[in-house]
Amino acid sequence: MGKLADYLVLLRFPGLGGLAIPPVIAAVSVGTFDLFTLFLLFLIGSYSAVFGFVLNDLVDIEVDKKSEELKDRPLVSGKISPQAALWICFTCIMLTLVTFFILFYGEVITFYRFVAIICILIAWVLGSIYDVYGKRIFASDILVALSVAFIFLIGVFALNKDPNVFTWIIFVLTFNNLFHMNAIEGGIKDADHDVLMNVNNIALRSGVKVDEKKLFIPKSFQLLSMTVRISSVILLFLPFIFFNHSFYIWQLVVLAVASLGVLFFSVKLLTLKIFNRNEIRKYISIQSFLRYSLVPIMLIYIIGIFPAIILILLPIVWYIVFTPLTDVKLFQPRM
Repeated sequence: MGKLADYLVLLRFPGLGGLAIPPVIAAVSVGTFDLFTLFLLFLIGSYSAVFGFVLNDLVDIEVDKKSEELKDRPLVSGKISPQAALWICFTCIMLTLVTFFILFYGEVITFYRFVAIICILIAWVLGSIYDVYGKRIFASDILVALSVAFIFLIGVFALNKDPNVFTWIIFVLTFNNLFHMNAIEGGIKDADHDVLMNVNNIALRSGVKVDEKKLFIPKSFQLLSMTVRISSVILLFLPFIFFNHSFYIWQLVVLAVASLGVLFFSVKLLTLKIFNRNEIRKYISIQSFLRYSLVPIMLIYIIGIFPAIILILLPIVWYIVFTPLTDVKLFQPRM
């Protein structure tokens, strides 16, 4: 793996098409389609995601050294120095502030725009606490989920827009998705080496364990996972059932099929009996891409079919284009 590939892996660059998109979705949900504005919001989402992942990798170097499968990570292998990682984190903060300045240039700093600044500060604080102390704080996945949910809100408040029903539904969906990704999917994926460091997370406390490659996932953990997933599905249909928002019949059919796909692969992950990290990663990746499609489908009637298709395809196309540069197989990311 060359130096460029090392940095792309560290930055999670192939995943940024999906990881950076929450504030963009927030903006289009309140009627903003200016490409330059959306680009700036995408940058803010990117910097926030990179900051979180790099800081987490930096803190977890010693933990990751205990896993044979993670020995090739850029920081663990020494291909990228901790000092370089620190500079990346600092640069992300500075670039975020510069992007906010460009976004607000010539505009009055209203209450909503001030709230947007508060949102990024809250996101940084919560994300940093999770990265540094998360393995010692039980259910710290709530912190990182809230962090990304506040990043989402920036796409509304930074544009001085009034939040609507969709804003708050997607806010909760963002929280649910990140909580599931970290607490459930991450808990299963890292169950083999988290136990070596006495990590205080929901998965281990629930009884998830690996014994000679045999994976045990208790019913209580499966119930938690499906509760989060099913509540998200209910939220997706909430605007049309209880708030009388307009919709296309075919839109709800597609939304139902995509939702069932997420539930199906969630069950596949939860019922694995053998610990195979590559297979686990595959199921996580498939769930991620299906999940990225749900909110754009929900918004089709108010944002239009073409913007929705772009939002659905962007994470997938971005991933397919940039993954080969990292020497990593498709749908089996180093996570």
